[in-house]
Amino acid sequence: MQYKTLFTSESVTEGHPDKVCDLISDAVLDAYLASDPEARVAVEVMASFGLLIICGEVTSRAKIDIESVARNVIKEIGYTETNLGFDYQNVKIKINVHSQSPDISIGVTESSNHEQGAGDQGFVFGYATDETKELMPLAIHMAHLLAKRLTEVRKKGIMPYLRPDGKTQVTVEYDEKGNVKRIDTIVISAQHTDDVSQEQIRKDILTHVVSILPTNLIDNKTNYFINPTGRFVIGGPNGDTGLTGRKIIVDTYGGYARHGGGALSGKDPSKVDRSALYYARYVAKNIVAAGLAKKCEIQVAYIIGQAKPVSIKIDTFETNTIKEEKIASIVEKLFDFRPKEIIKSLNLKQPIYKRLAAYGHLGRCNVSYEETDKKAEIIKLAK
Repeated sequence: MQYKTLFTSESVTEGHPDKVCDLISDAVLDAYLASDPEARVAVEVMASFGLLIICGEVTSRAKIDIESVARNVIKEIGYTETNLGFDYQNVKIKINVHSQSPDISIGVTESSNHEQGAGDQGFVFGYATDETKELMPLAIHMAHLLAKRLTEVRKKGIMPYLRPDGKTQVTVEYDEKGNVKRIDTIVISAQHTDDVSQEQIRKDILTHVVSILPTNLIDNKTNYFINPTGRFVIGGPNGDTGLTGRKIIVDTYGGYARHGGGALSGKDPSKVDRSALYYARYVAKNIVAAGLAKKCEIQVAYIIGQAKPVSIKIDTFETNTIKEEKIASIVEKLFDFRPKEIIKSLNLKQPIYKRLAAYGHLGRCNVSYEETDKKAEIIKLAK
């Protein structure tokens, strides 16, 4: 058998139990930021059969009806029928939210003799590749497109028998030089009503969902697996317990780049798990957009309470067009990785997070950290 270089990534729909929790966490965050941009929020959610638990730490002058926020999100996702075992009207909601620990606050709060520090120790990765125009790895980008389309055909009534839960997976084949060659395998699992045949589901998904992918990447050898178990009626929190932050690889690069392990959803931007990850993506994307490398990964590490990173490392995987030392020098001149400056430059104290919670935080349009506005300055300094 001829050896193939393959890479696989997955995505999930907004009705997946973990994504339900991510969406609620970020909706609560948005509600606080809309009234109080200085709010400190760290909210975790667990969803199970007929039950939703919301826990965390919030320090804010705003007063938010957290339960109403959660029920509205569940309704928007599409859990509106009681026979699903989890619906916005009947789900029991338990809330246990208290103020931020003063031991954490002292390290994060800016004062006359203390610069705003990182909200925790840890490290994040930013990544960009020229595989797609969004400068994202192809496999995760295609998986997100399929997951988003699954939700679209359900909500528009194109496939009215679909239910909110769903998963997608895409395997990409690369040539001997590491360039994208083709899509080898597509996997789609879609929750559905009990009265539709698997033959109908397969036909409709190939016609209305898979058809959105670029035809030049699909050939007669591409493999399709549609609802491979043959049945997906029980889904969402009724079928599997959901937790905030359990889809961090789906949220970022689909496993193509490394990950520091910190979740994004439910955290205000004082947490570098979120803000510094966005910023590292911003820097890496600008480096690739400027033509300094075909691929770029940046690791940034922090200490709780300290503003300046303890380390910044750049890796271009030998695709750089100038020396990596020169790239590092350019990054040092143009980009400030201190939390306060990250938040300010990316304008992160805005209620923007719920719309990022599903279908990937990265590779999107109309978000500050996806801009390539430093491209010209990078090119100038590189000459």
